[in-house]
Amino acid sequence: MIPEEALAELKQILKPDCLLTGQADLEKYSGDSTKLIYIADAVAFPSTAEEISRIFQLANRIYFPVIPRGGGSGKSGGALPVKGGLVLAMDRFNHILEIDTENLIAKVEPFVITEDFQKEVEKLGLFYPPDPASADVSTLGGNVAECAGGLRGLKYGVTGDYVLGLTVILPTGEIIKTGVETMKGVAGYDLTSLIVGSEGTLAVITSITVKLLPKPESKKTMVVFFEDMKSAARTVSEIIRGRVIPATLEFIDRLSIDCVRSQVEIKIPEDIGAMLLIEVDGDIKLVEREADKIKKICKGNGAIDFKIASDEREVELLWDARRKISPSLLAMKPGKISEDIVVPRSHIPDLITFLCDTSKKYNLPISSYGHAGDGNIHVNILLDRENPAEADKGKVIVKELFQKVIDLKGTITGEHGIGITKSPYMEMEFSIPALKLMARLKKAFDPNNILNPGKILPE
Repeated sequence: MIPEEALAELKQILKPDCLLTGQADLEKYSGDSTKLIYIADAVAFPSTAEEISRIFQLANRIYFPVIPRGGGSGKSGGALPVKGGLVLAMDRFNHILEIDTENLIAKVEPFVITEDFQKEVEKLGLFYPPDPASADVSTLGGNVAECAGGLRGLKYGVTGDYVLGLTVILPTGEIIKTGVETMKGVAGYDLTSLIVGSEGTLAVITSITVKLLPKPESKKTMVVFFEDMKSAARTVSEIIRGRVIPATLEFIDRLSIDCVRSQVEIKIPEDIGAMLLIEVDGDIKLVEREADKIKKICKGNGAIDFKIASDEREVELLWDARRKISPSLLAMKPGKISEDIVVPRSHIPDLITFLCDTSKKYNLPISSYGHAGDGNIHVNILLDRENPAEADKGKVIVKELFQKVIDLKGTITGEHGIGITKSPYMEMEFSIPALKLMARLKKAFDPNNILNPGKILPE
């Protein structure tokens, strides 16, 4: 609970009407894509780094938690006020500050929507590759906090590969800059990389410097249908082994396909077990050669249909089908459990076999889709959370899934982060000494544990 004296001081720090305490207002900032609800004591809308600094100084003097929040699209509860306190809504930090076409860098504030930024740089013939499926709603600050990946991760990497520097406010109130505005720089500890992916537990970001690339000259988008999931999974490894690195290489299983079949305009054959969405980009001649090679590999691995999108509209229809999977599954079962595990590409067939066996074992539908090119598969356990028996089965399946992933030399999250939903499982992946080191790092940044407490580390 935030003391009344602290609320009075917050009103003095912030501009008029930038502190909300009404119940209806608080409820708007109490959830995220996990569908979990935690009500804060107040919501603040700072507009300068100095205001955030003063808020932290106050929170250290009169203790209350501070929880930074972007677009609220997170899938692991990282922006939920699990211990009450003040939600720091970053809505006013929504400007593209600079796009430097000569040095191929840009400086942005954290509430810029990812897709809006991508469109702006592409107008200038440039390219910002990180492309989470939620790009139309997720913010760049949230992407940095989670080190978001996305559809183009196989060829181009993840958000952290493009962040050169940050301006952040530490939980103790100091404003610091990390990193560089050059393509290279190794002076001192790499604080930028430490803050990227820290899920808003070490600092609050107020500006981000990212590197850009020239926009690819050409691209081809392909959809490939297979009779069974194992053939599709095996083809993923064969494509990479064939020395082709697609910009995107997405795997979609039959259950996911059936969920979106009636909602999309593209024609999907009946009785297929899986599909791959593949996109190659670059020089026109290279794109033609790579598309040709991919077609031969797919046919050689039993593909029953192979199509290349003929124009931009067909491309958009294909990606529209991919984007609709998650909401369609949610409509089918509102209580679904969504996980985003990663395994080495060579072990995707093993994972698919495990998911099929587990679905039969517990009599619950399990769908899988995602970025097969880098082994990042979104596993969805479809259940009714209001049904105690199904809810209990879901918990058992999650633990068995994570253990299988660890056994396959994978990781329990590829881009959604740990937040609160995966923190109980951190000991499955990390040793106790490693977790204790993380706890000491958190304490060094945040000695009074005011910034986003209760996240990542098991309590």
